[in-house]
Amino acid sequence: MILFLIVGIVTGIFAGFFGIGGGLVIIPALVWIFHMSQHEAQGLSLAALLLPVGFLGFWVYRQHHPIPLKPALMIAIGIFVGSYFGSLVAQQVSSKHLKIAFGILLVIAGSKMIIGK
Repeated sequence: MILFLIVGIVTGIFAGFFGIGGGLVIIPALVWIFHMSQHEAQGLSLAALLLPVGFLGFWVYRQHHPIPLKPALMIAIGIFVGSYFGSLVAQQVSSKHLKIAFGILLVIAGSKMIIGK
């Protein structure tokens, strides 16, 4: 259980520092360290990240920077709907193919960040 706590702390540090949802850190950790299936890791990530990253991260950023709430609300509604349908589709995909798709997403996102436009 201590190892889960350590993964959570590292994920929280990355989430707060980079402004990410944490899934980019926690999902690979759950798969590699705890040998979870991709489905298990993604489900656990969604459950674990719901309040701590969203609420606390927003609260800290809001204290230092103006965060427009209307766009945030619209994005949140989109995430609410999209995560439901995305989760349904993910259940139809094998863990192996889901892991490959997640890896491709990480490579594309990372490359885009490094290379830029």
